Amino acid sequence: MESFSLILAIVVITALAFDFTNGFHDTANAMATTISTGALKPKIAVAMSAALNLVGAFLSVEVANTISKGLVDENGIRPEVIFAALVGAILWNLVTWLVGLPSSSSHALMGGLIGATVASAGFGAVHGDVLVTKVLLPAVAAPVVAGLAALLSTRLSYTLSKNAEDEATRKGYRAGQIASAGLVSLAHGTNDAQKTMGIITLALVAGGSIAPGSNPPTWVILSAGLAIALGTYIGGWRIIRTMGTGLTDLQPQQGFAAQTSAATAILASSHLGFSLSTTHVVSGSVMGAGLGRKGGTVRWSTATRMVVAWVLTLPAAALVGALAESVTDLGDWGTAAVAVFLVAASATIWKLSRREIVDSRNVLGTEGAGEPAGVVTTAIAAVTPPPAGQVADGLTATIPAPAAPATDPAATV
Repeated sequence: MESFSLILAIVVITALAFDFTNGFHDTANAMATTISTGALKPKIAVAMSAALNLVGAFLSVEVANTISKGLVDENGIRPEVIFAALVGAILWNLVTWLVGLPSSSSHALMGGLIGATVASAGFGAVHGDVLVTKVLLPAVAAPVVAGLAALLSTRLSYTLSKNAEDEATRKGYRAGQIASAGLVSLAHGTNDAQKTMGIITLALVAGGSIAPGSNPPTWVILSAGLAIALGTYIGGWRIIRTMGTGLTDLQPQQGFAAQTSAATAILASSHLGFSLSTTHVVSGSVMGAGLGRKGGTVRWSTATRMVVAWVLTLPAAALVGALAESVTDLGDWGTAAVAVFLVAASATIWKLSRREIVDSRNVLGTEGAGEPAGVVTTAIAAVTPPPAGQVADGLTATIPAPAAPATDPAATV
């Protein structure tokens, strides 16, 4: 095994801690729709997702290589820089988890790494072409593509099943949802677990433990896969609630279409080495599926909060990463101070989360249920009435009561 210094060991442990937060932060990506439609029980869903995340971690190293070899210049990057980057990523993950916002763990990591690298070595150490082509452009394009695919898939699903018996159709699509959710979990492992592999590999290169340009060692792949699987099994129930019931109300056909579209986009991106945000892809597909059903709704205030979080993720994590790097640059005591701050801030966030506990028992809460449909959804519902037997969310059908039968005076004694 590679030779380790104390700072390198701290960086590896912190990277695995980030991977753990990535797991519970992104559990909703694979299982929120499956849980919300009743296809799987919450605890079974997260256990299945955890196992497949672990398997997916071994399928490819393309994304890991994008992180370790492409985004920043390996030469001159110290392990302390990687540590500072992870501090920014972890804190952003925990803050957005606390408020139940499905932001991007991937972009938090990218932002922390960019901010810490710039603070240490200047803007020239960041490869701008890789940042644009493999991070920023996929961040914009992927949710749009996945959303359109989910919208069309949803409409096709309802068209094909319009003459089928309702209960049989629901059972069939729920079975399909389980398969597609498994595919999303597998895809998540191939994409997100690799980001931690890449960051650990970069730290090993920075610490002189392995040669520049090396692929992730086997122990790195295994430890990253186990960390994200454990985090997934813990379950990010707050974000599952937002994604499953706070953004839109899904039926099995919509859930199947959303997950299949998301899995396809994520797997294709992993193959190409794009450091894709699975959160962006799944959120886009869920909104597309919500609009794909006639009379379906999307709660735009929730969607707006999510988009704001997406926009803030890179710069916010970069700022924290840069500040942390500035402190670690002061010496060992500065690194220790940042480590103490990270632990204290994480403990504070966890304590705040105990004020309102969200777990497998109340994950399908009422968040967003009372929110009005909004102008866009109302307009869509007005021109595309729901299928027979269904009433669009936010609309009320009033059926007059039958008139009381007339009383025959002659029959009255």
